[in-house]
Amino acid sequence: WHWRSVRFPNEYTDILSFAVVKRCTEKSTDKEYAAKFIKKRMSRASRRGVRREEIEREVDILLQIQHPNVVALHDVYENRTEVVLILELVSGGELFDFLAQKETLSEEEASQFIKQVLDGVKYLHSKRIAHFDLKPENIMLLDRTVPLPRIKLIDFGLAHVIEAGVDFKNIFGTPEFVAPEIVNYEPLGLEADMWSIGVITYILLSGASPFLGDTNQETLGNISAMNYNFDEEFFNNTSELAKSFIRRLLEKDTRKRMTIQEALNHSWIKPVNHRQALVKRLSVVNLENLRRQYVRRRWKLSFRIVALCNHLTRIMKKSQKAPEQDGSFLTSNCQSTLNSSKILQFSSNNYPKFP
Repeated sequence: WHWRSVRFPNEYTDILSFAVVKRCTEKSTDKEYAAKFIKKRMSRASRRGVRREEIEREVDILLQIQHPNVVALHDVYENRTEVVLILELVSGGELFDFLAQKETLSEEEASQFIKQVLDGVKYLHSKRIAHFDLKPENIMLLDRTVPLPRIKLIDFGLAHVIEAGVDFKNIFGTPEFVAPEIVNYEPLGLEADMWSIGVITYILLSGASPFLGDTNQETLGNISAMNYNFDEEFFNNTSELAKSFIRRLLEKDTRKRMTIQEALNHSWIKPVNHRQALVKRLSVVNLENLRRQYVRRRWKLSFRIVALCNHLTRIMKKSQKAPEQDGSFLTSNCQSTLNSSKILQFSSNNYPKFP
């Protein structure tokens, strides 16, 4: 595999921008893709951008994977300052957004979506790949207009291949979803993904988040102390099967935590008799609270994006590398990206294709 040096705009036309992911069309086929722009770290002393070895790791992992429930890599480009990953376009939006708009949702339907997540993770784990950033924002739908939309796992920026006999430790991920072994800086493995699936399932069924505190510090403390419960206010219509599935994933001891195959064989995912199947069909998801939770999550994300844009604007003004109007444009442009339906026009002449 060689990163191509042909200029990116020679073969693709940008038509939509959202943060660092841009929707584009391949000129030769008129097929749409998602272009993920990754800013490279320009020097060892700099803290801005992503180190080249980290970008190469993400690309190497994406090149290894091809599965119906995992986003596919189509092409890679590079210029002096950025790397562009041309990815399969996943245009159905986030799973939680789709579910929050439903009038009713049974556990049977919810478990079908979790089953797809498990299928994608099983494929990754079969290749010893840990995602390390499983969360609602990284569970997308290929097309939401079909009866049972297909799940796509996205964003492999933190993914690692777990090598046998090699201790891998890191503190990374989204605090709300990280496993205790990450919080405690212990050796990491595929088990960390299973914990994240437990948190995701808890939120999906109840609309509440099991460990989320007012600060990251409080959240991490709750995880380390295993401070969670099934509050009757949120779980009054949740089956014991579903709670059992979550409990066996939210195990602090990685040796007791369900593996991916054990999760797929759990009776909430794979009922062993008619009674269990009926319980799933009659138990319902707390959609009202899920909607409230989803709105709060989107508001917090929007706030962080605007704050980041304003921070970048101040940096630009302070460095005097851009005139006043450029800083203002950056802020308004970043704010406009919060509306994903808004079409943005921009030039991609500075993004040649990678060697």
